[in-house]
Amino acid sequence: MALWKDQYGREQNTPDPAPEKTVATVAAVDTPRGSAARASAAADTKESVLAAGLTIEGKIEGSGNVRVAGNFKGDVHVQGNLTIEQGAKITGSVRANTVIVGGELEGNIDAATRVELLQTGVLNGDLKAGSLTVAAGSRMRGRAEFGWDEKGGK
Repeated sequence: MALWKDQYGREQNTPDPAPEKTVATVAAVDTPRGSAARASAAADTKESVLAAGLTIEGKIEGSGNVRVAGNFKGDVHVQGNLTIEQGAKITGSVRANTVIVGGELEGNIDAATRVELLQTGVLNGDLKAGSLTVAAGSRMRGRAEFGWDEKGGK
């Protein structure tokens, strides 16, 4: 009984030679700087979600990212990003690093680094941001200030 065939199709009675194994060694060095960077990256990935179909009244404050797919009545002040999904609605003032509006915001956006109004986004209120991106089809009613630094200079 042949265990394997060689490259010419001849039967051989010795077992098939084992393929060469490749071994990779990865070393991780844990430095104080590396630990802080990983902890910071982990903190940046925290996200709280208000699911579609929910309506909540109150106030959201803290650090981390917030994604709203339902309805929220109250102020949102986060040290992170705020995303308002298509079909969602926030009634209240907003302060966040980045605000992405795909749903509806009835209130002011203050002191955001960046604001994006998506194609389905509606903003009824004033906005003050470092930069503003407006997609075709989005709607806004209010005053907009963007591109100015904190001191009002260039």
